[in-house]
Amino acid sequence: MSTQPENTPADVNAALDTVEQAASTPETDQPFAELGLTADEYERIREILGRRPTNAELAMYSVMWSEHCSYKSSKVHLRQFGEKQTDEMREHLLVGIGENAGVVDIGDDWAVTFKVESHNHPSFVEPYQGAATGVGGIVRDIISMGARPIAVMDALRFGDPEHPDTLRVLPGVVAGISGYGNSLGLPNIGGETRFDAVYQGNPLVNALCVGALKKDDIHLANASGVGNKVVLFGARTGGDGIGGASVLASGSFEDGGPSKRPSVQVGDPFSEKVLIECCLELYREGLVEGIQDLGAAGISCATSELASNGDGGMHIELTSVLLRDQTLNAGEILMSESQERMMAVVTPQNAEAFEAVMARYEVEHSWLGEVTDTGRLVIDWDGHTIVDVDPRTVAHDGPVYERPYARPEWLDAVQADTVTAAGLARPQTAEDLRGELLDLLASPNLADVSWITDQYDRYVQGNTAAAMPDDAGVVRVDEETGRGVALSTDCNNRFSYLDPYAGAQHSLAEAFRNVASAGAAPRAVSDCLNFGSPEEPGTMWQFAEAIRGLADGCVELGIPVTGGNVSLYNSTGDTAIHPTPLVAVLGVLDDVARRIPTAWRAEGLDLLLAGTTGDELDGSAWAGLHGHLGGTPPQVDLAAERRLAEVLVAAAAQGLVAGSHDLAEGGLAAALAEGVERYGVGAQVDLGALVGDDLDATAALFSESGARVLLAVEPGQRAALEALLAEHEVPVTALGTTGGDALRLTTGGGEVALTVAEITAARGTTFAELLGGGGEAVAEAEIAEAHGH
Repeated sequence: MSTQPENTPADVNAALDTVEQAASTPETDQPFAELGLTADEYERIREILGRRPTNAELAMYSVMWSEHCSYKSSKVHLRQFGEKQTDEMREHLLVGIGENAGVVDIGDDWAVTFKVESHNHPSFVEPYQGAATGVGGIVRDIISMGARPIAVMDALRFGDPEHPDTLRVLPGVVAGISGYGNSLGLPNIGGETRFDAVYQGNPLVNALCVGALKKDDIHLANASGVGNKVVLFGARTGGDGIGGASVLASGSFEDGGPSKRPSVQVGDPFSEKVLIECCLELYREGLVEGIQDLGAAGISCATSELASNGDGGMHIELTSVLLRDQTLNAGEILMSESQERMMAVVTPQNAEAFEAVMARYEVEHSWLGEVTDTGRLVIDWDGHTIVDVDPRTVAHDGPVYERPYARPEWLDAVQADTVTAAGLARPQTAEDLRGELLDLLASPNLADVSWITDQYDRYVQGNTAAAMPDDAGVVRVDEETGRGVALSTDCNNRFSYLDPYAGAQHSLAEAFRNVASAGAAPRAVSDCLNFGSPEEPGTMWQFAEAIRGLADGCVELGIPVTGGNVSLYNSTGDTAIHPTPLVAVLGVLDDVARRIPTAWRAEGLDLLLAGTTGDELDGSAWAGLHGHLGGTPPQVDLAAERRLAEVLVAAAAQGLVAGSHDLAEGGLAAALAEGVERYGVGAQVDLGALVGDDLDATAALFSESGARVLLAVEPGQRAALEALLAEHEVPVTALGTTGGDALRLTTGGGEVALTVAEITAARGTTFAELLGGGGEAVAEAEIAEAHGH
């Protein structure tokens, strides 16, 4: 495609602010505060440059020093992930924190790269495009590592499901995720959807992508080799997303504050699909020396990070950028977050071959400049220098804050308000227990979410071995051997509110357990840390505690954090969201055919409960059903989680287990009901084996103690499985058998019976009643608008 720019810089920016002018006009007032910079940060920029910044330089520093890009409030705590890393954790780690995504060795010369990121604020402003471009951005992170994307996941949190605004946000977000991911031809293999009024004005949209590559094909983001050429390719640069990164995480949405409402990027999944294939061919032919996707901060980010990671010098002519909006000025071009763009470093010898690939895929490109040995990032506009900076000061040496933090005073009262202290009535009869179980299954956080997941293509490409509603998504990487990976995303925001250290570890443990429940050996972690304002000491304490919990937990489980994302300033009005440290765990299966299904298909299987159940109802879904949130989370036992995982991985390899469902939200009751409903095969369970002096029927059914899995096993395999459990010191309780068309629970007070049809009705009508058909209409309207109809 033609690379001749159509810019008219003289018309666009007649009063160009050059480096020469900046040096001669130090007294010029500049809108640093409107761009999210503090007075101290602005003065530091002047000190670094020895003059005032040009308008273009100010734009670059503002976006790159924003909370979203620089992690200035979180760096001091995030360092724990590297500082606490052990040799065991590094065993399979090929690329860690600091690159576009982490890369993990999965064996047989294969590697996978995965990462989860947030697109929260844009998805509140414009749900469809906010969510769609969240998917597009995380996919490009995976492409830039040299990998072919093979699957996506999403973790969503919305406000009160009965609030009118939820009808606006929820269908639009789901339509955006499905519209973009389905168009790319990527299976959506799992995730989670949760509701809580605390997210009403600030929903969370966290997107994950995983890609596969050979170990020798890893690509990194750096600009090395003096004289090598810098090229921008993909979509043209427009006005969408300008200023997004600089204010994306710089404040909450307030009336009268337009700078707090970033213009949302517009995605084109079909352009991205072409870009994927184009990049993969560039990699196969060895035509790029370094590559970087353009997401947050756009060209500002790509140029400064490539230069900073490489030889330290780059010269760019900004008027060479192909535009779809000729009115953009230099600063806007630098900050634009237009989607479906990549920047690469190419040797002069490979330039012609690079252009041939661009022509083959009909991808536009423009040669912007070259790598230098000056140690400076120099950007010209029509021959005038508008940026002359040390790229490290922009990309890596930004401000680092040690924000004050303190345990909130209100937390003592919250933790003292246990379910016992609050006097929550426990059901006394079998009929009462039955009613509470039905109510729990119908609650939005445990109801059937197929209204959402049915909009996602879960099986495109033919490599999906498991997807929602299974505990973990499983996708095949190697068709010859069947080698593949399992992934799960989890976060219990209620537990994190009660105790952020323990809550973060529960989130880690649940994702770890989900992956192991599929029979996969957990290998790596990516996280997306969603919190309120770091300027509030109580919120900053929650953040620090959650990171400490994750770092300590990863050490005990023996798996590293490979990368992730921090999203701050999430609140509804003056109320911060609950601490939401989302954790994604990736595990490896030597053969996805040996995965363990989540539910049972056959009658006559023995049902076993592996792990120990305690009377731990604080923060549980059962407590939430009674409008209660107080006390402390269940005890975390990561050593027990690890032993249980070792059993599950070994059991999968030996083919000992017919079904495995982790126990988490809703406890044993939810796991049994979901297991029965999945394939319509009932179960007879005697709770007498669990109920005793320390545990009543309510706790036996609804407790959310960790390190527990419900197992279905052929009677002939039971002895071998129990021997494996004993070897790893995992306690096991026999519960009953599968069969019939109902879940029958025998308690001291009689029998509780729920037919498959009753369970399906309880779980299946919630979304239909909440959305009332309006959800589909909103989603269709969002899609039509996105495609310009």
